[in-house]
Amino acid sequence: MRENVMVNQAVGHPPSAPNAPNDAATLQVTQNTLPLAVRLWDQGWIRKTFVLVILAGIWQGYALYLNNDLLLPTFVDTCQALWNSIVAGELPDRVLSSLDILMIGYGVGLVIAAVLTLLAITNRLATDFLEVMTAMFNPLPAIALLPLALIWFGLGKLTIVFVLVHSVLWAVTLNTYSGFQSVSATLKMVGRNYGMSHLSFVMKILIPAAFPSILSGLKIGWAFAWRTLIAAELVFGVSSSSGGLGWFIYEKKNQLDTSAVFAGLLTIIIIGLVVENLIFRTIERRTVQRWGMQAAA
Repeated sequence: MRENVMVNQAVGHPPSAPNAPNDAATLQVTQNTLPLAVRLWDQGWIRKTFVLVILAGIWQGYALYLNNDLLLPTFVDTCQALWNSIVAGELPDRVLSSLDILMIGYGVGLVIAAVLTLLAITNRLATDFLEVMTAMFNPLPAIALLPLALIWFGLGKLTIVFVLVHSVLWAVTLNTYSGFQSVSATLKMVGRNYGMSHLSFVMKILIPAAFPSILSGLKIGWAFAWRTLIAAELVFGVSSSSGGLGWFIYEKKNQLDTSAVFAGLLTIIIIGLVVENLIFRTIERRTVQRWGMQAAA
């Protein structure tokens, strides 16, 4: 027996433990399944929905305690007013009007931001120009330009588009340029060693490496533009009989229809949640997380 063990060790076979099964078929792999509650709680959308339900419950409870519909309607009354406005067709028309102007201003702002950033990364004078302009106008609230825009362009879409472009432009430009500046020198040298053209270098090296900052700029620009739009429409509500979602809120306030006012505010929140979790979150999953630049939530 001792000789057999020594032979096995000599040919590279470890000695068998006493009573150890030699047949691989007898080995079984045990897989533990997590409880259903744990698997559900691991889903981000379920946790976020839970937070929203808690907030809605707090709203409902405090409104019932306050018992003053003019000051704070209940969550149920707000949802009822929201549904009535949707069925009547009033709220969808106002939302579409606002989104139409928003997309124009947001798109124009992104195009100008892309041009300024591309110039800044290729020319030193353009870099200095961008830094000076960003330092000057980024702290300036877009809504502060509305009185001048009213003088220059009058009442109309062009006035709101002007302030929207201002709200989008500097946030997106600043984040995009900072993202390009943070790209490692090693990646830049790799691109140059491959003999890429300038456009190919920007598209294949700089943009993918800087995309987390670019995406942050897109989110910030969207938030600024959305808030500026509603504020501008509220101002237009003083002098105009038509408008978008902001005018809807202003009109309902004049009618002391607080439930409808909260319905308009709730619509703003819903649109913000949809854009953040469906559009930007999808872009993030297909780019930043897929490229390994950020952990999945």
